[in-house]
Amino acid sequence: MAKSRYKNAKDKRDGGRFLAVPVSVLNGAAYLGCGSHARMLLFDLLAQYRGDNNGDLCMAFSFMKPRGWKSTHTLIAAKRELLNAGLIIETRMGARPNKASLYAVTWHALDECGGKLDISAQGFQRGAYKQKDSLPLMIKNATLNAVAASRTE
Repeated sequence: MAKSRYKNAKDKRDGGRFLAVPVSVLNGAAYLGCGSHARMLLFDLLAQYRGDNNGDLCMAFSFMKPRGWKSTHTLIAAKRELLNAGLIIETRMGARPNKASLYAVTWHALDECGGKLDISAQGFQRGAYKQKDSLPLMIKNATLNAVAASRTE
């Protein structure tokens, strides 16, 4: 019998949940094109993900303040950046007095979330971060470098 490479896996890391973000997301033009606040917000949002609640992720200032967010302006700007990049999608529009907007990451399937959402699984565009810019960033940079080099000659 072959040895399992996962033997003693619990002893090799701290316990609890962990985040699995595909490398295709982290190396994608959508993620790499985001600023540091947007990237930080994405991971603060993912800290709420349990595996069955994609679509029920909240980034209200009251949720994000304990995670170190000090400005609503910065939070809103980071949220817009993630929405424009296609990394997240708004699944429920918030309303006063106490109905928060909800979000989903676009590399996981949308979960039902107990009927709270304004969109259905059919209306959810999974993989939207890929469609934002289909040309890989490394190719773009190589092209830009080639153009810059040809101008200096």
